[in-house]
Amino acid sequence: MIRLNCFVETKDGMYNKALEAAVALVAKSQKHAGCIAYDAFESATRSNVFTIIETWADQAALDAHSATPEFAEYVGIMQECGTLSVEQFEK
Repeated sequence: MIRLNCFVETKDGMYNKALEAAVALVAKSQKHAGCIAYDAFESATRSNVFTIIETWADQAALDAHSATPEFAEYVGIMQECGTLSVEQFEK
């Protein structure tokens, strides 16, 4: 099982656009094979930060997810809107 914590810190005025892309990505990703959990969470203490937390059955499922057109589209939008950092944990 693989867990990813993706932190998105947005530029001024870009939060809503980035969050909309994240929510759209979550909706599509939850339907991907091997997806155990996938959701976005807003920070209670930082108004320009949200986190996407995802859990995948295995590396093959994560790789397939990362190769989808929607992943490229929505992650691209989030990257335009700010900085992404990812922590990966495997069990």
